[in-house]
Amino acid sequence: MRRTGTTRRGALTATGAIALGAALNGCGNGDGSDVPARAPVAEARAAAAQVEDALRTTAARTSRSLLDRYEQTIQAHPSAGTGLAPLRDAVRAHTTALSQGGAEAPASTLPAAADVRAAVRELAAAERRTADAHTAMLLTAPPELARLLASIAAAGAAHTYLLTELAKEISS
Repeated sequence: MRRTGTTRRGALTATGAIALGAALNGCGNGDGSDVPARAPVAEARAAAAQVEDALRTTAARTSRSLLDRYEQTIQAHPSAGTGLAPLRDAVRAHTTALSQGGAEAPASTLPAAADVRAAVRELAAAERRTADAHTAMLLTAPPELARLLASIAAAGAAHTYLLTELAKEISS
């Protein structure tokens, strides 16, 4: 025999749906004045976007300076180019990701050292400074940019290690 009518499960579902509707309806003030309440949110988003743009610009400039250092070192010491090229390409990708595809003006950097070993050590120091700068920016960066900066800083730390080892292996 089949039951008809209201079941306990149906009554609870209907009650829950009515309560949810009442709660959602109570969230608005009902007079259409939601627009002024959203103005501070829009201002906060605009301010956050300005902070993110400033951080991205600074981080991109820092990475661009490091990329220029790589280019100068490879140009001054072509024999080290084979070991430096993959790291330089990674730094180029980081610069592109930070600048969101926009072209950054090259920063002026000091010329590479005359000794190849010293030049690679200087490159390792520049890589460390860049990684430290990206790490410092994490404190004020919004979540998505912070993830990108953390990834780039970790890559910079790995590059520092690889460059230090490369400097040990290079014969003067």
